[in-house]
Amino acid sequence: MKVLVTGSSGLIGSEAVEYYDAQGNEVTGIDNNLRRDFFGPKGDTSWNLERLKRATHRFQHVDLDIRDRDGVLALFKASRFDLIIHCAAQPSHDKACEIPFIDFDVNAVGTLNLLEATRQRCPDAVFIHMSTNKVYGDAPNELPMVETKTRYDYSRPEDRDGIDETCRVDRCLHSLFGASKTAGDIVAQEYGRYFGMKIGIFRGGCLTGPAHSAVELHGFLSYLVHVAVAGEPYTIFGYKGKQVRDQIHSYDVIQAFEAFASDPRPGEVYNIGGGRENAASVLECIQLIEEIGGYKAKWSYQEQNRIGDHICYISNLSKLKSHYPEWDITRSLRDITAEMIHAEEKRLKK
Repeated sequence: MKVLVTGSSGLIGSEAVEYYDAQGNEVTGIDNNLRRDFFGPKGDTSWNLERLKRATHRFQHVDLDIRDRDGVLALFKASRFDLIIHCAAQPSHDKACEIPFIDFDVNAVGTLNLLEATRQRCPDAVFIHMSTNKVYGDAPNELPMVETKTRYDYSRPEDRDGIDETCRVDRCLHSLFGASKTAGDIVAQEYGRYFGMKIGIFRGGCLTGPAHSAVELHGFLSYLVHVAVAGEPYTIFGYKGKQVRDQIHSYDVIQAFEAFASDPRPGEVYNIGGGRENAASVLECIQLIEEIGGYKAKWSYQEQNRIGDHICYISNLSKLKSHYPEWDITRSLRDITAEMIHAEEKRLKK
């Protein structure tokens, strides 16, 4: 099988490259390290590319910008793919307002380039689009909540399992990033439904793991682990540090992709994250890092929250599990945190 992965040096992309390479497939990865331009040296993913080159056997890297329509079409003309996993993106709420044209061109137009290239050259391929829970804007904040000592949580029993795919995507505040990702999400659905293509859209919560090139503007838990281990300062933005996120390991994300690829449903949308069991607030994650690794984060607090930020977001996984009952979370939040602490310790020793 021929597999194409965009954003192949990033967290989810690199996990996909390693997984499908290990299965004996020919894997082509698109990545031009635009993350370094977005976030500076700490966002540089070249270390991960070099790691992939050492760890894989059939992986071919292509330095290509998904905004380059002619380049994308030429790649698809040269090679027809059986599976496309689209992870490339501008991923930051805060950065998007500084670079609105670039943000939209990457997240919306780049996605369209890949979808149309797939339709023209390999319409029977499975196409997986990595979307985000930010397509819901701040609508999840409208749910009734209760404040406890360390977190906010949903107050109604019917909301306990979190946000499902029926949450609206309009008439709310998104950030420009959320808006551009919503555009890509909707156009991917349309290619699935209008053209009958095998396209699945996965709206990620907090995706994490040791291959993350996390920065303050993106990659919450990985960045928190980094600053705690390195002894660097950390800033909590608003909500008293009680804002809640559900964390999912990149391995479990790829297993969900694999389940979809084995039985695709054209144009279907799934929320994907760690769910209730892997949900924790910023304060609780700080405490967990101290419990596991002994590292006490040097944090300070700013009252102003990030624009459009979720107060409590837990991914409702019911739809994904009902369609693909063989899939489930395999890595607990404690396991994920311990793995990232160990990886960060190794990096800092080099």
